[in-house]
Amino acid sequence: MTFDFPQPGYSIRRGSTVDKALLVKFIQRTYQELFPDQDFSHLSRTIEQYFSIDTPLWWVYETEGTGNGEQGTGNREEKTQSPNPIACLWAGNAIDQVTGCRHAHIFLLYVVPSHRRRGIGTALMQYIENWAKQRGDRQLGLQVFASNTPALNLYQQLGYQTQSLWMIKLLHPEQ
Repeated sequence: MTFDFPQPGYSIRRGSTVDKALLVKFIQRTYQELFPDQDFSHLSRTIEQYFSIDTPLWWVYETEGTGNGEQGTGNREEKTQSPNPIACLWAGNAIDQVTGCRHAHIFLLYVVPSHRRRGIGTALMQYIENWAKQRGDRQLGLQVFASNTPALNLYQQLGYQTQSLWMIKLLHPEQ
């Protein structure tokens, strides 16, 4: 199923549970960019545990116009979709620990590096906000690494605010 995507030259389509392997690849790429020396094969277990028909997934593809017939015949222009997605958005549900209300939570937003700074991430954030509003959510949550400055800047520009901090203490620093 295809949806209108506000960014020219791109289209969005809803993923399905058969996209599990591709989702694993995208989530591993995200973490690998931030922590290049780590092995992220364990993230496939995260996908196994949380990816279902209740956690929607969307893929963004690059599109280009192609003629629908011979030149000069007056046939309308058609769009063709690239075979590989260039961005991914995966969402699920969370419970606000203060109010107890269910709300949408972004598990993954990833745009391949060669397509960044073109408004795709912003368009995906607007897309998920509209989706969450349509289902009656009053807020949208996400988690971002403090070291991911580009993502932090995007989210702050879109009006996201820090509500809590996730703090950790390494108990075995040598591992």
